[in-house]
Amino acid sequence: MKTKIALSLVAAAVAMLSQGAFAQDKSRAEVKEETKAAVKAGQTKAGEGSPTAPAAKSEKARADVKAETKTAVKAGETKAGEGKPAEKAPKGEKARADVKADTKKAVKEGTTLPAGEAAPKK
Repeated sequence: MKTKIALSLVAAAVAMLSQGAFAQDKSRAEVKEETKAAVKAGQTKAGEGSPTAPAAKSEKARADVKAETKTAVKAGETKAGEGKPAEKAPKGEKARADVKADTKKAVKEGTTLPAGEAAPKK
């Protein structure tokens, strides 16, 4: 037990004394001054991360773009909103009432699948 305590104390002392080996030679103020000088000389960019290109600016005014869009929508050249317009589902050949009647009949005859079961793939 005493050896475990002694070993842990030695390990703690070694860890505390080795902290000095990782210390920097320069002060924080010196590093800041060097960084400022490098930014001023164009050797580095200020800030963090990778530099990105500025966003492209439009040559038209916002009001002009809006007016062009309105005329295009009115002329049928484009649809209002974003993305593709949703396609309508194809209509069935039977009336809704007929489909409901057929379903009721199938349930009574017991030819429908139980709830939650999928139809077999063809």
